[in-house]
Amino acid sequence: MILSVILLLKLFFQNKEALKKGKAAVEIPGSTKQMIFFLGTMVLATLFFNKFGYPLTSFLLMVALLGILGIKRWAFNIFLSFVTSVGSYFLFVQWLQIPLPKGFIGF
Repeated sequence: MILSVILLLKLFFQNKEALKKGKAAVEIPGSTKQMIFFLGTMVLATLFFNKFGYPLTSFLLMVALLGILGIKRWAFNIFLSFVTSVGSYFLFVQWLQIPLPKGFIGF
């Protein structure tokens, strides 16, 4: 997240300098709006991590990020998000025995 903020600030100031010099704006890879939504989603996931718990937060985070990245098939998004969140839950909690917040789901 820190690197994303640094990249956004760098691109913002490069564009500002280019406009002052009368040059064309610096070409931004990808969409600025997409990067801001991505960063905002990561911040929201961080804020709700303890309240919702790891399983639900990781599922909702994956659904949101896949949607932001442009994958339009919602059935695929939900399936991939479910597989990713369950897989990472078992990897971290069951196999590596890392205690993660369970939230109100409680598993």
